Amino acid sequence: MPLKKISRLILAALIAVSGTVVATAGPAYATVPGLVLTSTTASLPTTLSALATGKRIQYVTTNVNGSYTTATGLVLTPKTGKKNKIVAWGHGTTGLADVCAPSNNQAVFWNEARIAIAELLRRGWTVAAPDYPGLGTPQAHPYLVGASAARSLIDNVRAARYLDSALSTQYVVDGHSQGGAGALFASQLAPSYDGNLVLKGTASIAPLSNVQEIIPYIAGTEIQGYLVMALYGINAVEPSYNPTTVLAAPAETKLGVLQTGCLYEILDAFEDFTAEELIEGGEVPSAWLNKMMQYENPLQTAPSAPVLIVHGTDDEAVPYFLSEILANQVTSYGVNLTFQTIEGANHDGAVIQSATQVADWIAARFA
Repeated sequence: MPLKKISRLILAALIAVSGTVVATAGPAYATVPGLVLTSTTASLPTTLSALATGKRIQYVTTNVNGSYTTATGLVLTPKTGKKNKIVAWGHGTTGLADVCAPSNNQAVFWNEARIAIAELLRRGWTVAAPDYPGLGTPQAHPYLVGASAARSLIDNVRAARYLDSALSTQYVVDGHSQGGAGALFASQLAPSYDGNLVLKGTASIAPLSNVQEIIPYIAGTEIQGYLVMALYGINAVEPSYNPTTVLAAPAETKLGVLQTGCLYEILDAFEDFTAEELIEGGEVPSAWLNKMMQYENPLQTAPSAPVLIVHGTDDEAVPYFLSEILANQVTSYGVNLTFQTIEGANHDGAVIQSATQVADWIAARFA
């Protein structure tokens, strides 16, 4: 057996036995997605610490070009009623800076995420919750680049199994907003990427999709900070796309907030600009829009497992009609779809109000 393969097996065995490892850099781990590089006890929100123990990990994943990189995240283990299935949780937008990594900053571990994860833990499932690459790691965060989030979701599941070899290969991906789109990308990617894992379903709550329907109309609105972040998300994967060639001079004066603040600080910084004060000419150029469609629109290929879409009719961040279009796309692939409308719910409320129903749907997938 080649020495390189033996080294990988030894590292995997060490992790399975000890539950904690600090791996040294080099070829032994460089081509093992999901390998845990560091693991420390996580400080969890009170609502979750009563239900689970947590590990904050750094692990190997890949970028959209297939190169190896690292991500951070959590592995949460139920204290009681533990089963051996895994649910990957994809969080909604937190920001672009390292300080916006939920695993290390409870201020951006949003309340709706805590409620959703708590319900998963009550069902006895281990929860793998990535920060996504670039949040808590040196590289730029590929914000809204779905294939990047998808890889980190799948590899956080692999990492959970490195920490606990008794965990099943069966998993479900569950996510909200940015993470909801990432979950759908994970379903597309799974057959070619997740190895011996078995994806049983994808739950996607208020996912971003069909960006061509909304990007042309965001500049000049109070949520245009999302657009600024999205420009930098494209720049993270295609550096030749420089946001400062698109942003207007008044908006450029606020760019420092992207490195010092998180979601609400970013939205506050940009909310009062007119379209022309945000974007040169007031419109996102078609080349940028095409890149956003390429990297951000899920379901460009068929999902590989049943899909649940949940969306509130009063969503102020991701309009409800986008999921109506998305639902038709799922069914056009012949994939089993459940579409749950939450009447009167806003973007975050849809997660809170559907927590039990989503967990019930996941339980049916595992059954």
